Amino acid sequence: MDTENNYIEINRQSWNNKVETHLNSEFYDQENFLKGKSSLNDIELELLGNIQGKTILHLQCHFGQDSISLSRLGADVTGIDFSDQAIETAKKLATETGSGAKFICCDIYELPNYLNGKFDIVFTSYGTIGWLPDLDKWAKIVSHFLKPQGQFVFVEFHPVVWMFDDNFTEISYRYFNSGAITETISGTYADKTAEITQSYVMWNHGISEVLNSLINNDLAIDCFNEFDYSPYNCFNKTVEFEPGKYRIEHLQDKIPMVYSVSATRKNNC
Repeated sequence: MDTENNYIEINRQSWNNKVETHLNSEFYDQENFLKGKSSLNDIELELLGNIQGKTILHLQCHFGQDSISLSRLGADVTGIDFSDQAIETAKKLATETGSGAKFICCDIYELPNYLNGKFDIVFTSYGTIGWLPDLDKWAKIVSHFLKPQGQFVFVEFHPVVWMFDDNFTEISYRYFNSGAITETISGTYADKTAEITQSYVMWNHGISEVLNSLINNDLAIDCFNEFDYSPYNCFNKTVEFEPGKYRIEHLQDKIPMVYSVSATRKNNC
């Protein structure tokens, strides 16, 4: 199989393979989520602000916890993911929690074939763009679905993190996009001891590639921030230095681990 050209099917199978493990993991804390706990973090909440009554398109939503958390804050939310098992689970969770969040299963690049309308906010976060080969096509989707003066809110793991090997002992990958990275791993970020193995295809995207893709597609950058911690304990060799904030223990605060972008859709289109 040509892995780069068949990346969608390879990655869909990988994510389908993870859904049940993630749903039952401590990482996703499904028990407390069902009781009303939000899955959102301060980083994105501060950028989103008051979303009561806003329409939100949530790209690459996995099985919907963040989408449902956004709807609990009063937003009209539509979540998108290419994993059919994740979307099936998201719909069940929405019903179980009484959420009005809606979900569509499709590849993000194909979304205009499945969805009409414009949104006040497009949102995506944590471990999303690495699964996409072409950020210009991604930014076109963001721009297409935003109303004029609509807001794009994006939080992602910093590309510096993806330069390291799994144990953060050496630089193993190039910072810049050098094409597809194909690997096979056991376990997942949510449960490193899980007895599942899956292959995946990913791409590294430097900050300039991200920002320029947005700028070139009628989005004005309002805010860009970098953070020296992760709100998720999803890497190896971590230490929790404050509640809900994790760093690589031997690297401490020396590297950026997360960044955020807020951008506004221009009026000219």
